[in-house]
Amino acid sequence: MGNIIEIKNLSRTFGDVKAVNDLSFNVKEGELFAFLGVNGAGKSTTINIICAQLEKDGGSVMIDGEDLDKCTQSIKSKIGVVFQNSVLDKALTVKDNLESRAALYGITGDDFKKRLEELSKLLDFGALLKRTVGKLSGGQRRRIDVARALIHDPKILILDEPTTGLDPQTRKLLWNVIYSLRKEKNMTVFLTTHYMEEAADADYVVIIDNGKISAEGTPLELKNKYTGDFITLYGITEREAKILSDEFESLRDAYRISVSDTEEATRLITCHPQIFKDYEITKGKMDDVFLAVTGKKLTGGDDNENG
Repeated sequence: MGNIIEIKNLSRTFGDVKAVNDLSFNVKEGELFAFLGVNGAGKSTTINIICAQLEKDGGSVMIDGEDLDKCTQSIKSKIGVVFQNSVLDKALTVKDNLESRAALYGITGDDFKKRLEELSKLLDFGALLKRTVGKLSGGQRRRIDVARALIHDPKILILDEPTTGLDPQTRKLLWNVIYSLRKEKNMTVFLTTHYMEEAADADYVVIIDNGKISAEGTPLELKNKYTGDFITLYGITEREAKILSDEFESLRDAYRISVSDTEEATRLITCHPQIFKDYEITKGKMDDVFLAVTGKKLTGGDDNENG
């Protein structure tokens, strides 16, 4: 599985602010790649450069073996983008929005009708085709945003916080669609998100802060490096919890202690089998990783970053 995106020494400044600072990373073909950072970390700037909507100051961007500087139009045809804020025309109907977008890629007539039918089934918006976008709910509009990004059957789908503010049902639908496209077409998905459970499902994660990479790896690698394990014990007394650790958290019906890794948990179980009657061991979460790496919590909201 080769690299479909290769970023080397990428930089971009806005005045005195280094929004992207000598950034280098690769994205493998077909993977779900999570690109994480707080507002202003450099995520949107990087995405805008990849999409050829913003010029870089330095470095190189290779997309599917082509140099962005030399093959801009070819690269644009390989990328579909779901922006944080909808770019649909609110005055037009759903069908007219998608038809005008498809025409930019030379998809017209019967070809457009066929593609529209495919996408309306996939994203369940057949009943919305004649409605103006301005009258759609947030979840309905998001489905059309995704259809717009997929209209030309791109190799790479860039999702810039695609599910922020959506109801659980719409979030599930979108992720089911993304899963099926990855499985059937080996589509590469480049994701930014404030929902750490979405990042936890990624194949590879890059966390950036102030335009630089703070950490990268698979979710499991990052959890093992930056967080420990947690043991939750049920039906024990506070005195028994103190035997295991000086520091513990009291829950409603249990006590939770932190251990550095599974090996330490095994040692405690072996030494104190009488205490471990009802328990579970869990890994730290991606939220814990992000906090450990950046010292900040990742929260939702509009990303008004220059960076």
